[in-house]
Order: sequence, then structure tokens, then C-alpha cells
Amino acid sequence: MGTDEESEIRKKIVEVSKRLYERGLIAGAGGNVSARAPGSGEVFITPSGLSKGYLKIADILKVDLDGNVIQGKLKPTSETPMHTTIYKVRDDVNAVVHAHPPVSTGFACARVPLDYSVDPEIIVMVGEIPLIDYFTPTTKELGEKVAECAKKHDALLLASHGATTLGSNLEQAYQRMEHLEDFAKILLVSRFLGGPVSLPESEIRKLRSLKAIEYRVKLAKELR
Repeated sequence: MGTDEESEIRKKIVEVSKRLYERGLIAGAGGNVSARAPGSGEVFITPSGLSKGYLKIADILKVDLDGNVIQGKLKPTSETPMHTTIYKVRDDVNAVVHAHPPVSTGFACARVPLDYSVDPEIIVMVGEIPLIDYFTPTTKELGEKVAECAKKHDALLLASHGATTLGSNLEQAYQRMEHLEDFAKILLVSRFLGGPVSLPESEIRKLRSLKAIEYRVKLAKELR
């Protein structure tokens, strides 16, 4: 990986971290962001203990897929195992965003799933959102469970913890987090208005096929 490419990844991580902070999807030193160049075994990741709204490019660390620090003077986020295990099971994923969006996390704390079947945009842009059982944050057990669910899903709700979104790049992973939180707000409002109504199964299948087509087109472009 060239120096310019590494610099661009670091810049984008800082940018996405700031956007998460400014949008209220994380607070203080919460949350973490990582990315890798496609096909690379090196991961760029945010440090532990620093506010994501005020990171500098020099704060971003480089680690290997086992979490060992390759470059950087700070300590990588304690959720590094969650990020690296995802990269190990998803070759198509090059970015991971973990945040604590208030409404989505409220659903997670109440152990109430976010039913994606009621919103066409969520079906196409995010997909099904599994609710993962509670595991102590930062542990290997959490990382393994997240990686298991991440094999088939691009957005995950973590019980009493927060949410994690994946993407082929940082922008996609970030936007999925935005979509997730906005959907949680919509779902909450719908509960006060008589409850959300799922789309017909035939429509859900149609929308899911659009998501599959989008993925195949992206893959074809990458293989050219």
C-alpha cells in the first residue's frame, strides 16, 4: 500500500469520526472506526480514550488482523477485536463503524429488534438488522459473535451496547449508520401511531433483489 493511499484512508477515518460526533451518533471517546485497503491485511483504526470529534490524522493507528500495532504511538480502541474479526470473515468489507446512536441503542437496551420489513430504503440500503445477545464490550466473545452475524449482514444491533455497520468503503459504512438511526426514530414514532406495518413478503423479496443486484454490479466493477 502506497503512502498516499494510507494518508487518504487516515483522513477519511478522521472525517467520518467527526461526522459521527457532530451528528450525535457517538459522544466523548465512545465509538470507533476502522478501514483497510481492499485485499490488505493492514487495518487503520481509531485510538482508545480520545474524543472522535477532535482526532488528528497522526492519531490513527495501523494494526494487523490480529490486532498487533504496526504503526502508531497510541493504544488502539479496545473494540479492535470486533473490527479485525469482521475483516477476517468478509473479504468484501473494507470499513467498519461502531457507534452508540441514542435511539437505536435504546431499542438495543430494551431488546427490541429493528424490523427492517417496514421500510423500503432500509431493505435496499442496509438490509436485515439482527439483534445480537449481550456480551461484555471489548471481549473476544463479543468479537466472535459479531463476526458470525456479520457474515450475512451489513448492520448489527448489539444488546445494551450500540450498533455496528459495515461497508465496502468508509462512506458506505457511515451512511448505513445514519440510515440505521433515522430508521430507529421512524420506527419509534410509528409505535405511537398504532404500530409499524410490514410490507408484503413479495415486495420485500423484490427490494432484496435490488440490493443483491447492486452488490453484483459493484463486484463486477471491482474485478475489472
